[in-house]
Amino acid sequence: MRYTIDTNIGSHFVFAAQRDHGGGKAAPMGRRILHADFNSFYASVACFLDPALRPHPVAVAGNPEARHGIILAKNELAKKFGVKTGEAIWQAKQKCPLLVTVKPDFDSYHKFSELGRELYGEYSDQVEAFGLDENWVDVTASTTDMADAYRLANVIRDRIKSELGITVSIGVADNKVFAKLGSDIKKPDAVTLVSPENYQSVAWPLPARELLYVGRATEAKLLKYGIVTIGDLATTPEAFLRAQFGKAGTMLHAFANGLDAAPVLHTIDQQTVKSVGNGLTTPRDLVNDEDVYLTISMLAESVAMRLREHGMRARTAHLSVRDTGLVSFIRQTKLERPTNITIEISRACMQLFRENYTWQTPIRSLTVSCSDLIGTDNPEQLSLFDDEAPRRKAEAAEVAVDDIRRRFGYRAIGRAIFLKDREIGLMAPKVDHTVHPVGYLQNATMDSVIGGR
Repeated sequence: MRYTIDTNIGSHFVFAAQRDHGGGKAAPMGRRILHADFNSFYASVACFLDPALRPHPVAVAGNPEARHGIILAKNELAKKFGVKTGEAIWQAKQKCPLLVTVKPDFDSYHKFSELGRELYGEYSDQVEAFGLDENWVDVTASTTDMADAYRLANVIRDRIKSELGITVSIGVADNKVFAKLGSDIKKPDAVTLVSPENYQSVAWPLPARELLYVGRATEAKLLKYGIVTIGDLATTPEAFLRAQFGKAGTMLHAFANGLDAAPVLHTIDQQTVKSVGNGLTTPRDLVNDEDVYLTISMLAESVAMRLREHGMRARTAHLSVRDTGLVSFIRQTKLERPTNITIEISRACMQLFRENYTWQTPIRSLTVSCSDLIGTDNPEQLSLFDDEAPRRKAEAAEVAVDDIRRRFGYRAIGRAIFLKDREIGLMAPKVDHTVHPVGYLQNATMDSVIGGR
């Protein structure tokens, strides 16, 4: 038996159904999946590029010249001093006065990320990225059993260390959720097996927050019901979880039992993205340009994030508008430059709106999308007259925000403009309207599905 949960955008997730709340084995999928996570990725790359940094506690910071900059990543030495991602530089240096801060180098991060995927690709044609530094790899076809998959994971770990000069932690399981959990259990430079035979002893004693997509808000809600560990979550009746959390409760129960059957995407499937878009029916009618610009900006941010996830820039922007009379139209425009920067997409779409709408009727829904995509590594004709530095800084800043959201949840950071109207501005269209399998909920936590912080 399989369950399918459909959303308003026509996507679904599937997980195997097995009900043995008495502690039976997770559904045997017959798959062998790795989750490889580069350790302290940004900081590790920085130390590789500048070996003089290696003896020191190091942090990659958004603006090392400014005390108000934030920590984006830190190495193991910095972690021992209690330095945390997301805190201000001045706070980190109070804990670690000798902390060395360096600027982010996103070109290098992308290069190392690609090198890692190329190496994984030698063992499988199913390599699915989860941000720059994490990947699922389905090695079912290239291994004979879990023991063989564990051996292969150690081979890959050793190759990453010797060929790329950084370390990786790898989880091995028969599903993506437990593979991800395994890569988090032992760090750095380790391989952890979470199998149908040992998952109850390895995974179930861990706090529920360790499960993929369970953030602080979800954990707090679970604790109210005495659900402390992953095992507690797994053995709580599914009907109770669904009553409290809706569809997300069913998904939480399945994940805790290792019943995720979502496939690791084939590499070629991820390379054939033709367009990226997001739309929503607003919680209230939009009645002026300010309302529309706020909504367009929010949707453009979601679209820009998806473009960066796929390593794409767009050359065409589209805007779909539907009013309260259910009259709709779609318009498109060529962008001045291929882009994955939020402000450039939002400005283009707002111009389309102003040129094509006269405010006879309030707006009910909007959709922003981009097409005519090219890879970020494609050569680009630069302007002789425009300063490229602001665009590069804008793109680097958005990549940094992506990383913070991936680590701490979508709502961990946001644009000040969205505070002007909390009803509209604090929605998260990239995640709020999606209930998907692992691999589709990138940069999100279950908090986004259950209700946010």
